[in-house]
Amino acid sequence: MNNVIDTILRHRSVRRFEDKPLDREQIEAIVKSAQASSTSSFIQAYSIIGVTDRPKKQRLAELAGNQSYVAENGHFFVFCADLYRHKMIGDLENADLSDSIESTEKFMVALIDTALAAQNAAIAAESMGLGICYIGGIRNDLEAVKEVLKTPEYVVPLFGLAVGYPDQETDLKPRLPLEHVYMENEYEQDQNVLEQQLKEYNQTTSDYYRERTGGKREDTWTSQMAKMLGRKSRKYMKEFVENQKLNKR
Repeated sequence: MNNVIDTILRHRSVRRFEDKPLDREQIEAIVKSAQASSTSSFIQAYSIIGVTDRPKKQRLAELAGNQSYVAENGHFFVFCADLYRHKMIGDLENADLSDSIESTEKFMVALIDTALAAQNAAIAAESMGLGICYIGGIRNDLEAVKEVLKTPEYVVPLFGLAVGYPDQETDLKPRLPLEHVYMENEYEQDQNVLEQQLKEYNQTTSDYYRERTGGKREDTWTSQMAKMLGRKSRKYMKEFVENQKLNKR
């Protein structure tokens, strides 16, 4: 164990922050940490938009499902998959790069690059004693988010990251057992083993919720997932991404 691993293993989402903005040094350290992440073939297919304008933050909070902590935090970052600058590269180099930029492969590269950068940013923030919360709710209405952030074609805002000084103590939520996630040499072939692991994890999550809520809640992980995955959500996404000229080929 070391301080880095300890920071990672102590991660929890924070949804209430003190009314205290991050300073420029903190913001730049977080962004530089994001930029230090691995990137496929040096493509760096992401951009980060820091939202400080109060009306914009409030609008994003509304679009994200009226999540107050989108507006009330130390700083709000929006991480975007971004191949717009690569379209500009084509213009600068007099090269038609559209077949590549608009491909599913490059879209996946942009998604992966963005996620890696964001996780570096999150760890950097938490290492400074700050709390973070990822906000996938901005994908509820990306046309409206696009209008707020003025993002061009070849750009997809993927999620927000609320960062700030925690104003609450939050519990460490148990993750899936290691042996269910980590396999050696090949995927686990025995479905009975996988099912037993899920049942054991269900007991762990049920015990967690029961203790956390004083017995008011004791649902299992699989019941949560079945309910969540059974709902139709953001069905417009494929059309939106293609309208941004991404994932077309």
